[in-house]
Amino acid sequence: MSREPFFFGIRHLSPAGAYYLRQILSKRLPRLVLVEGPCDLGDEMAHMRREEARPPMAVLAYTREAPVRTILYPFASYSPEYQAILWCGEHHVECRFMDLPTDVFLALPAREDIPEAENSGEEERFQVYRALDERCGEDGHETFWERTLEQAGDWKGYMEGANLFGRRVREMTGEGDRDWEEIRLREAWMRGQIRKAVAEGIPPEEILVVTGAYHVEGLKGWEQVPGEEETKCLQALPRIASSHTLMPYSDYRLSSRSGYGAGNKAPAYYGLLWEGLHGEDPMYVAYRYLAKIAGFQRKGGSPVSSAEVIEAVRLAVELAQMRGGQIPALRDLRDAAVTCLGGGHFASISLAVADTEIGTRIGSLPEGVSRTSIQEDFYRQLKEWKLEKYRDITAQDLALDLREKRNVVSEKSAFLDLHRSFFLHRLRVLGVSFGVPQKNVQDNATWAEHWQLRWTPEAEIQLVESALKGDTILQAVSFQMKESVEGAGNLGSIAQVIEDAFLCGMPAAAGQATDILAHRAVDVVSLEELARTVERLSVAIRYGNIRQVDEKPLVPVLGRIFYRACLLLPGACVCDEGASHVVVTAMQQLNGAALAHEFLDQEGWIQALFQVADRDDLNTRLSGFAAAVLLERGLMDTKRLQTEVGRRLSPGMPADLGAGWFEGLAMKNRYALIARLSLWESLDGYLDTLDQEEFKRALVFLRRAFADFTAREKDEIAENLGEIWNLNGNQVSQVLNAVLGEEESGLLESLDDFDFDL
Repeated sequence: MSREPFFFGIRHLSPAGAYYLRQILSKRLPRLVLVEGPCDLGDEMAHMRREEARPPMAVLAYTREAPVRTILYPFASYSPEYQAILWCGEHHVECRFMDLPTDVFLALPAREDIPEAENSGEEERFQVYRALDERCGEDGHETFWERTLEQAGDWKGYMEGANLFGRRVREMTGEGDRDWEEIRLREAWMRGQIRKAVAEGIPPEEILVVTGAYHVEGLKGWEQVPGEEETKCLQALPRIASSHTLMPYSDYRLSSRSGYGAGNKAPAYYGLLWEGLHGEDPMYVAYRYLAKIAGFQRKGGSPVSSAEVIEAVRLAVELAQMRGGQIPALRDLRDAAVTCLGGGHFASISLAVADTEIGTRIGSLPEGVSRTSIQEDFYRQLKEWKLEKYRDITAQDLALDLREKRNVVSEKSAFLDLHRSFFLHRLRVLGVSFGVPQKNVQDNATWAEHWQLRWTPEAEIQLVESALKGDTILQAVSFQMKESVEGAGNLGSIAQVIEDAFLCGMPAAAGQATDILAHRAVDVVSLEELARTVERLSVAIRYGNIRQVDEKPLVPVLGRIFYRACLLLPGACVCDEGASHVVVTAMQQLNGAALAHEFLDQEGWIQALFQVADRDDLNTRLSGFAAAVLLERGLMDTKRLQTEVGRRLSPGMPADLGAGWFEGLAMKNRYALIARLSLWESLDGYLDTLDQEEFKRALVFLRRAFADFTAREKDEIAENLGEIWNLNGNQVSQVLNAVLGEEESGLLESLDDFDFDL
């Protein structure tokens, strides 16, 4: 017998590789199996073998200090490494990972002594794959691999084909690979693990090595004593403190569409290949694939007959034979499905294809398995607040009613939705993408919330990254809020933390942020910043009652900031057109707060609005908007409005000033304005006084003012104009809504770059 380890080259997500590996393991019965994977992850093997563990799953390694870096090692049911681990457990054979430890892998990206090769090697590798595809007549590397290796027929054909493939790719790319230096280090380390096992007394012929086909040639020189340079490199490998955890994974994340480089395009389809190998039925995959497509279509209301499925199977076989194969590959099956089940249009079956090829499966782990404390807290709360059914790859909607339910027995049940809201908002603040808040159907209902929940492996990774901030979600959010307040560059950012604290049900965090906000607000002179802060504090106060957080400490702070904003408003209105948009937003925010809270300085706010509305030295658009707010609140009567209209739209008033004022006025109360015929008479008379150049200037503002008026509103304006001009209102409406002629279109296009001599 050869005194060499048995090297079995594989692809990391290969059903045939996993199936034939189990066969060769049972045939050779080794004493030790070495598997490519970080050598410090061996303690996870016992968890992966547990009966309750269901792939896909992944080992996540991460640094213990910020900034957190992570590495993922995913496993599907058909991963050869996973099946090797299971087989060893079933047969009481020792199994070890043999690659560089994770603390080295995580440190490698920071190394500066590993030079990048001049040629990245990616183009060379692509050329190799393309040459293979062209020689085999295939459309891509995936089809070549499936036709050549997944359909190899026996373990010997698979192993020889995989090893040959790896050797040829290695020869043709070799040192051109961007990560060639890292590959050399990894292979040197793995050769050392083989020597270490032999030194422990395990005969080399009783060792079976499972590694990527690319590395087989690099490991065969395992007996050679490492040179001085190699030894020096291995001894000087950088390390960084790290931990690891086993986590559920998903079919989608395995797919190459998710960005995982070692994935495949169709993880669920590869699962069918795995099932077919166990059933020893070469046509199993063809039947199941096309039947699943048909089943999905039928569920969606698209009729697909059994005869069409049978015809699709026949076509897939014929396509495979035309392309040099015997068993249909994914390429053949998809083409047959499009032709026979989709009427020749891929779009007709695209959703069915995604479901059948990519899949929606999520792995699961036994409770308490290899999790960080914050992960444990997440899953505990997921169960406590009855949200486990939302741990699904498919997005689901959740409507919450935060009010107390009086028809239940326990207090916990009475406030179940409120605690769900706290939990989801805390995850949001941490940046964990499990739930995304949606706009409320009841816009003003502080008791109603709508969320879209969807579990992804990214959410699990984000949880692990939050472990540095605290052992529980509550601790981590408290730390996050403290950091946000201390690093805040403006009042709005602090107010955001206060609002988040109310939404998260964290009064202590809200109190700390409020104290800092009150201290910093004294020196702020930006109306925009003050108004944004007022809006956020207003939201927090309105939420306080329903969320059982005491809002009283916020009241005096909001009052002081609102008062400062009122004082600053007139001065902020001395601005150009660009800045006026910011001021309008601030005025809307301040007015909204004033309407929501009677304790605010209503008199001061009204005085500020009247001052802006009356003054001639301010931006007229803002004066018009201030008048609109007063009109909406019933504080400007018809007589005063007529006076303002007569003054602002009088002959001799520059076009940009008069039309700008009207634009601001038209931003609110449209139906109230439309009903005032005198307003339109004044506007009509004003426009008649303008010469051609001034009229163009006015059009810039009027075009903007009427841009988002509805068709109905425009019709009602047309009726007013018809009455003023003694014309039929419908005729005026037709003229106003008619397609513009070439001359009019040219005029409007010229307005986009109109020069105001500013």
